[in-house]
Amino acid sequence: MKDFRTGEVLLMNKPLTWTSFQVVNKMKWLIKNHPSLLLDGKKIQPKIGHAGTLDPLATGLLIVCTGKQTKNIESYQAQEKEYTGTFYIGATTPCYDMEKPIDKHYPTEHITDELIEETTKQFTGTIQQTPPLFSAIKINGKRAYDIARAGETAEIKSKEITISVFEITRIALPEVDFRVICSKGTYIRSLARDFGEALLSGAHLTALCRTRIGEYKLSDAMDIEEFEAGLKAEITSNI
Repeated sequence: MKDFRTGEVLLMNKPLTWTSFQVVNKMKWLIKNHPSLLLDGKKIQPKIGHAGTLDPLATGLLIVCTGKQTKNIESYQAQEKEYTGTFYIGATTPCYDMEKPIDKHYPTEHITDELIEETTKQFTGTIQQTPPLFSAIKINGKRAYDIARAGETAEIKSKEITISVFEITRIALPEVDFRVICSKGTYIRSLARDFGEALLSGAHLTALCRTRIGEYKLSDAMDIEEFEAGLKAEITSNI
Protein backbone atom coordinates (compact mmCIF):
# COMPACT_ATOMS: atom_id res chain seq x y z
CA MET A 1 0.00 0.00 0.00
CA LYS A 2 1.50 3.32 -1.06
CA ASP A 3 1.73 6.15 1.46
CA PHE A 4 1.38 9.42 -0.44
CA ARG A 5 1.30 11.52 2.73
CA THR A 6 4.57 10.24 4.21
CA GLY A 7 5.98 10.31 0.69
CA GLU A 8 6.56 8.26 -2.42
CA VAL A 9 9.13 8.48 -5.23
CA LEU A 10 7.34 7.39 -8.41
CA LEU A 11 9.02 6.67 -11.72
CA MET A 12 6.70 7.62 -14.57
CA ASN A 13 6.98 7.26 -18.34
CA LYS A 14 5.79 10.60 -19.71
CA PRO A 15 3.62 10.21 -22.81
CA LEU A 16 4.28 12.07 -26.04
CA THR A 17 2.56 15.53 -26.25
CA TRP A 18 1.83 15.64 -22.49
CA THR A 19 3.51 18.38 -20.47
CA SER A 20 5.23 17.36 -17.24
CA PHE A 21 2.64 19.46 -15.39
CA GLN A 22 -0.18 17.50 -17.01
CA VAL A 23 1.32 14.24 -15.74
CA VAL A 24 1.56 15.60 -12.19
CA ASN A 25 -1.95 17.09 -12.36
CA LYS A 26 -3.42 13.78 -13.56
CA MET A 27 -1.64 11.88 -10.79
CA LYS A 28 -2.81 14.40 -8.19
CA TRP A 29 -6.39 13.84 -9.32
CA LEU A 30 -5.98 10.06 -9.26
CA ILE A 31 -4.56 9.84 -5.74
CA LYS A 32 -7.00 12.25 -4.06
CA ASN A 33 -9.18 9.39 -2.72
CA HIS A 34 -6.31 7.17 -1.62
CA PRO A 35 -6.56 5.83 1.99
CA SER A 36 -3.14 7.27 2.92
CA LEU A 37 -4.57 10.78 2.45
CA LEU A 38 -7.25 10.31 5.09
CA LEU A 39 -6.45 11.69 8.54
CA ASP A 40 -9.09 11.44 11.29
CA GLY A 41 -11.72 10.93 8.62
CA LYS A 42 -10.69 14.05 6.68
CA LYS A 43 -9.01 14.21 3.26
CA ILE A 44 -5.57 15.75 3.09
CA GLN A 45 -4.55 17.73 0.03
CA PRO A 46 -1.64 15.75 -1.46
CA LYS A 47 1.73 17.39 -2.02
CA ILE A 48 3.12 16.33 -5.39
CA GLY A 49 5.75 17.58 -7.82
CA HIS A 50 8.20 16.41 -10.47
CA ALA A 51 11.99 16.46 -10.57
CA GLY A 52 12.88 17.89 -13.98
CA THR A 53 10.71 19.07 -16.84
CA LEU A 54 10.42 17.18 -20.12
CA ASP A 55 9.23 19.06 -23.20
CA PRO A 56 5.81 18.04 -24.58
CA LEU A 57 7.44 16.38 -27.61
CA ALA A 58 9.80 14.36 -25.41
CA THR A 59 9.00 11.07 -23.71
CA GLY A 60 10.63 9.08 -20.98
CA LEU A 61 11.52 9.11 -17.32
CA LEU A 62 9.82 11.63 -15.04
CA ILE A 63 10.46 11.34 -11.30
CA VAL A 64 7.36 12.36 -9.35
CA CYS A 65 7.53 12.91 -5.58
CA THR A 66 4.69 13.09 -3.08
CA GLY A 67 4.35 14.13 0.54
CA LYS A 68 7.59 14.65 2.44
CA GLN A 69 9.58 13.32 -0.53
CA THR A 70 8.88 16.61 -2.35
CA LYS A 71 11.64 18.08 -0.16
CA ASN A 72 14.14 15.95 -2.10
CA ILE A 73 13.12 17.13 -5.58
CA GLU A 74 16.19 19.36 -6.01
CA SER A 75 18.53 16.46 -5.24
CA TYR A 76 16.93 14.37 -7.99
CA GLN A 77 17.05 17.31 -10.42
CA ALA A 78 20.78 17.68 -9.83
CA GLN A 79 21.60 14.14 -10.92
CA GLU A 80 23.13 13.07 -14.24
CA LYS A 81 20.67 12.48 -17.12
CA GLU A 82 20.74 10.10 -20.09
CA TYR A 83 18.82 10.70 -23.32
CA THR A 84 18.36 9.02 -26.68
CA GLY A 85 16.87 10.68 -29.72
CA THR A 86 17.09 11.83 -33.32
CA PHE A 87 18.46 14.94 -35.02
CA TYR A 88 17.22 15.98 -38.46
CA ILE A 89 20.21 17.38 -40.36
CA GLY A 90 19.78 20.12 -42.98
CA ALA A 91 16.87 22.12 -41.56
CA THR A 92 16.11 24.27 -38.52
CA THR A 93 13.04 25.42 -36.62
CA PRO A 94 12.67 28.49 -34.34
CA CYS A 95 12.32 26.29 -31.23
CA TYR A 96 14.95 23.70 -32.28
CA ASP A 97 12.39 20.86 -32.27
CA MET A 98 9.15 20.02 -34.10
CA GLU A 99 6.84 22.28 -32.09
CA LYS A 100 7.26 24.90 -34.85
CA PRO A 101 7.57 24.30 -38.62
CA ILE A 102 10.90 24.35 -40.46
CA ASP A 103 12.06 27.90 -41.16
CA LYS A 104 15.35 27.30 -43.05
CA HIS A 105 17.04 24.60 -45.10
CA TYR A 106 20.80 24.05 -45.34
CA PRO A 107 23.20 22.06 -47.54
CA THR A 108 24.15 18.54 -46.44
CA GLU A 109 26.12 17.27 -49.47
CA HIS A 110 29.43 17.81 -47.69
CA ILE A 111 28.42 15.82 -44.58
CA THR A 112 29.98 12.38 -44.22
CA ASP A 113 29.73 9.75 -41.51
CA GLU A 114 33.29 10.61 -40.50
CA LEU A 115 32.47 14.32 -40.16
CA ILE A 116 29.46 13.52 -37.97
CA GLU A 117 31.50 11.29 -35.68
CA GLU A 118 34.36 13.79 -35.49
CA THR A 119 32.01 16.70 -34.71
CA THR A 120 30.65 15.00 -31.58
CA LYS A 121 34.06 15.54 -29.97
CA GLN A 122 33.41 19.31 -29.89
CA PHE A 123 30.52 18.74 -27.50
CA THR A 124 32.00 16.39 -24.92
CA GLY A 125 33.39 17.62 -21.64
CA THR A 126 32.55 20.92 -19.96
CA ILE A 127 31.21 23.39 -22.52
CA GLN A 128 29.17 26.59 -22.78
CA GLN A 129 25.59 26.23 -24.01
CA THR A 130 22.89 28.84 -24.68
CA PRO A 131 19.39 27.61 -23.78
CA PRO A 132 16.62 28.04 -26.36
CA LEU A 133 14.29 31.05 -26.21
CA PHE A 134 11.45 28.52 -26.26
CA SER A 135 12.20 27.34 -22.70
CA ALA A 136 11.00 27.83 -19.13
CA ILE A 137 13.97 30.03 -18.20
CA LYS A 138 12.93 33.31 -16.57
CA ILE A 139 14.04 36.60 -18.13
CA ASN A 140 13.18 39.69 -16.04
CA GLY A 141 10.42 37.74 -14.35
CA LYS A 142 8.91 36.33 -17.56
CA ARG A 143 9.16 32.80 -18.92
CA ALA A 144 11.30 32.76 -22.06
CA TYR A 145 8.68 30.75 -23.99
CA ASP A 146 6.05 33.44 -23.27
CA ILE A 147 8.38 36.05 -24.75
CA ALA A 148 9.05 33.83 -27.80
CA ARG A 149 5.37 33.03 -28.38
CA ALA A 150 4.56 36.75 -28.27
CA GLY A 151 6.92 37.17 -31.23
CA GLU A 152 9.52 39.02 -29.19
CA THR A 153 13.20 38.30 -28.66
CA ALA A 154 15.45 38.43 -25.62
CA GLU A 155 19.07 37.72 -24.80
CA ILE A 156 19.73 34.48 -22.95
CA LYS A 157 23.13 34.04 -21.36
CA SER A 158 25.12 30.90 -22.01
CA LYS A 159 25.89 28.59 -19.10
CA GLU A 160 28.34 25.85 -18.30
CA ILE A 161 27.18 22.27 -18.75
CA THR A 162 28.92 18.90 -18.94
CA ILE A 163 28.34 16.23 -21.58
CA SER A 164 30.21 13.09 -20.58
CA VAL A 165 28.95 10.90 -23.45
CA PHE A 166 27.80 11.94 -26.94
CA GLU A 167 27.45 8.80 -29.00
CA ILE A 168 26.08 8.46 -32.54
CA THR A 169 24.03 5.25 -32.76
CA ARG A 170 22.64 5.50 -36.32
CA ILE A 171 23.35 7.59 -39.39
CA ALA A 172 20.71 7.63 -42.13
CA LEU A 173 20.82 11.21 -43.40
CA PRO A 174 18.96 13.41 -42.92
CA GLU A 175 18.42 11.53 -39.65
CA VAL A 176 21.08 10.93 -37.00
CA ASP A 177 20.31 8.97 -33.81
CA PHE A 178 22.28 9.65 -30.64
CA ARG A 179 22.79 8.85 -26.98
CA VAL A 180 23.82 11.60 -24.56
CA ILE A 181 24.78 11.54 -20.90
CA CYS A 182 24.85 15.03 -19.44
CA SER A 183 24.61 17.28 -16.41
CA LYS A 184 21.61 19.14 -15.05
CA GLY A 185 20.57 22.10 -17.19
CA THR A 186 21.58 20.61 -20.55
CA TYR A 187 19.15 21.36 -23.39
CA ILE A 188 19.22 18.67 -26.04
CA ARG A 189 17.36 21.02 -28.39
CA SER A 190 20.26 23.47 -28.08
CA LEU A 191 22.68 20.62 -28.71
CA ALA A 192 20.78 19.91 -31.95
CA ARG A 193 21.13 23.54 -33.02
CA ASP A 194 24.83 23.72 -32.14
CA PHE A 195 25.59 20.35 -33.71
CA GLY A 196 24.00 21.46 -36.99
CA GLU A 197 26.01 24.67 -36.98
CA ALA A 198 29.23 22.76 -36.29
CA LEU A 199 28.48 20.62 -39.35
CA LEU A 200 28.25 23.89 -41.37
CA SER A 201 24.58 23.10 -41.87
CA GLY A 202 21.53 23.14 -39.60
CA ALA A 203 19.68 20.65 -37.44
CA HIS A 204 16.69 20.25 -35.16
CA LEU A 205 15.42 17.64 -32.74
CA THR A 206 12.74 15.25 -33.99
CA ALA A 207 12.65 12.67 -31.17
CA LEU A 208 13.83 12.63 -27.56
CA CYS A 209 13.53 10.12 -24.72
CA ARG A 210 14.97 10.47 -21.21
CA THR A 211 16.16 7.00 -20.26
CA ARG A 212 17.87 7.63 -16.93
CA ILE A 213 18.16 10.11 -14.03
CA GLY A 214 21.01 9.15 -11.73
CA GLU A 215 20.38 5.50 -10.81
CA TYR A 216 16.69 5.64 -11.79
CA LYS A 217 15.92 3.99 -15.14
CA LEU A 218 13.07 4.30 -17.61
CA SER A 219 12.83 0.50 -17.71
CA ASP A 220 11.51 0.66 -14.12
CA ALA A 221 8.93 3.37 -14.83
CA MET A 222 5.14 3.08 -15.04
CA ASP A 223 2.74 4.36 -17.67
CA ILE A 224 -0.13 6.52 -16.42
CA GLU A 225 -2.51 3.64 -17.12
CA GLU A 226 -0.45 1.24 -14.97
CA PHE A 227 -0.36 3.76 -12.13
CA GLU A 228 -4.13 4.26 -12.30
CA ALA A 229 -4.82 0.50 -12.29
CA GLY A 230 -2.57 -0.01 -9.28
CA LEU A 231 -4.30 2.78 -7.36
CA LYS A 232 -7.74 1.37 -8.08
CA ALA A 233 -6.62 -2.00 -6.73
CA GLU A 234 -5.29 -0.41 -3.51
CA ILE A 235 -8.42 1.71 -2.98
CA THR A 236 -10.71 -1.24 -3.65
CA SER A 237 -8.82 -3.51 -1.23
CA ASN A 238 -9.21 -0.92 1.51
CA ILE A 239 -13.00 -0.62 1.19
